[in-house]
Amino acid sequence: MPATDALSTRLFFTADTHFGDHRTINIWRRPFADVAAMDALLIERWNAVVGPQDIVWHLGDVARRPGDVAALLARLHGTKHLLRGNNDPDDTAAAPGWASVGDYAELEADGHPLVLCHYPFRSWNQQHARAINLHGHSHGRLKPLPRQYDVGVDVHHFAPVTLAQLLEQGTSR
Repeated sequence: MPATDALSTRLFFTADTHFGDHRTINIWRRPFADVAAMDALLIERWNAVVGPQDIVWHLGDVARRPGDVAALLARLHGTKHLLRGNNDPDDTAAAPGWASVGDYAELEADGHPLVLCHYPFRSWNQQHARAINLHGHSHGRLKPLPRQYDVGVDVHHFAPVTLAQLLEQGTSR
């Protein structure tokens, strides 16, 4: 069980899981022998940090096969929201298990205004008012701007992360 009490709800962010996508292992040099090993670790690490009562914003590029998404979501803890990425067809967005689906979201967490999208922005709403941009897509290979964080699994040990974890890093990724 994740390190949280049964009554608290925590907020997590992730992106670029690419479940079932063998190309991801080669393109992004993921350290897995095969897709089964990658998927197993992604599920294990997700469920190790996210509790059933927690909320997860998945910032796109969920899985290679849209037909597998509903069963996959049923195995992952938390209430899951999707912001579509370039590899998320309509069938992925339509899969049962998403609390919401969109392309862009703004919310506040721990007193911080957040701008969420699969894609990193050069500028974003309230950027000069200290808003934080959370994104995926770049797999940790893009030099970030201040207050901009890549929440993709390639950057965060293949697990979802909290805003506090991102801010504790001290530098944007």
